[in-house]
Amino acid sequence: MTALGNIGPSHPPPRSRQALQARDAPALIDFLVDTVGFLRTAVYEDGGRVAHAQLDWPEGGGVMLGSYDPEATAEACGKPGTSGAYVVTDRVDDLYQRLRAADVKITAEIEDKPYGSREFAVQDPEGNRWSFGTYRGEPRPDPGR
Repeated sequence: MTALGNIGPSHPPPRSRQALQARDAPALIDFLVDTVGFLRTAVYEDGGRVAHAQLDWPEGGGVMLGSYDPEATAEACGKPGTSGAYVVTDRVDDLYQRLRAADVKITAEIEDKPYGSREFAVQDPEGNRWSFGTYRGEPRPDPGR
């Protein structure tokens, strides 16, 4: 077991990150850091807008986000409030209790799933869905087989 959880040959470290835009990026960053538990790794501003923010999940992976610009011709990701993410945690019950106590909108109550996960889901202030659970995915097959 490493600091990032159960990571090894069958569960390599994450190599992708969720990307989203927010109408009020500073408020979403504060919610994800102060309420949910992400780590504020980097926040870069440009003209009073969040150009790029990197928030890391303590158990591996994370999210990148920035301020939504409705004038931009090419969007790097979906419009605010249209994203969804699954975040792996070994402390799903503790997180559920903390978010419930903080009056975060729970969209799916905590439950054991038939595929072996224990999970729940919430909605952030922008309308994005965040699912938290213990399911790390299935181990990748050995490429030598």
